Amino acid sequence: MRVLGIDPGLRNLGWGVIDVAGSKLTHVANGICHSTGTDLALRLLSLHIQLTEVVTRFQPTTAAVEKTFVNKDAVATLKLGQARGIALLVPAQAGLEVGEYAPNAVKKCVVGVGHADKIQVQHMVRMQLPGVKLAGADAADALAIAMTHAFKIRIPTLREVRAS
Repeated sequence: MRVLGIDPGLRNLGWGVIDVAGSKLTHVANGICHSTGTDLALRLLSLHIQLTEVVTRFQPTTAAVEKTFVNKDAVATLKLGQARGIALLVPAQAGLEVGEYAPNAVKKCVVGVGHADKIQVQHMVRMQLPGVKLAGADAADALAIAMTHAFKIRIPTLREVRAS
């Protein structure tokens, strides 16, 4: 299974790709899509084009996106939501199922603490994916999202266990 993790952002959209074989995680690639353009529509278009290239190049079989948290700046939250729309749209256009995870759920899964800071997340990503060279904090977050998705979809629910 190949998992694409996406950390949405209007300026910097982080992405990370991992392969999953049983309990083994292997780093494939990571990076950051930097939006370009003078207005919102052009910036969103540039993110769409770049993320589509990532999906085309690495051919993931599933994807995961971080959920948006609401902050005090409603305009910033709305813009982040629009970038998140691109992060959901591109994998859906490729026919992928897309999981969604809250930031605290990702931190809890990867670090063990729901309020971990970015440095702790980066450290644990490096521990789980030895030799990885991170393109930046946004790419590390995207890899953490991919790792969370890999972990969550590998674990059968109690209902599935009872049904089998």
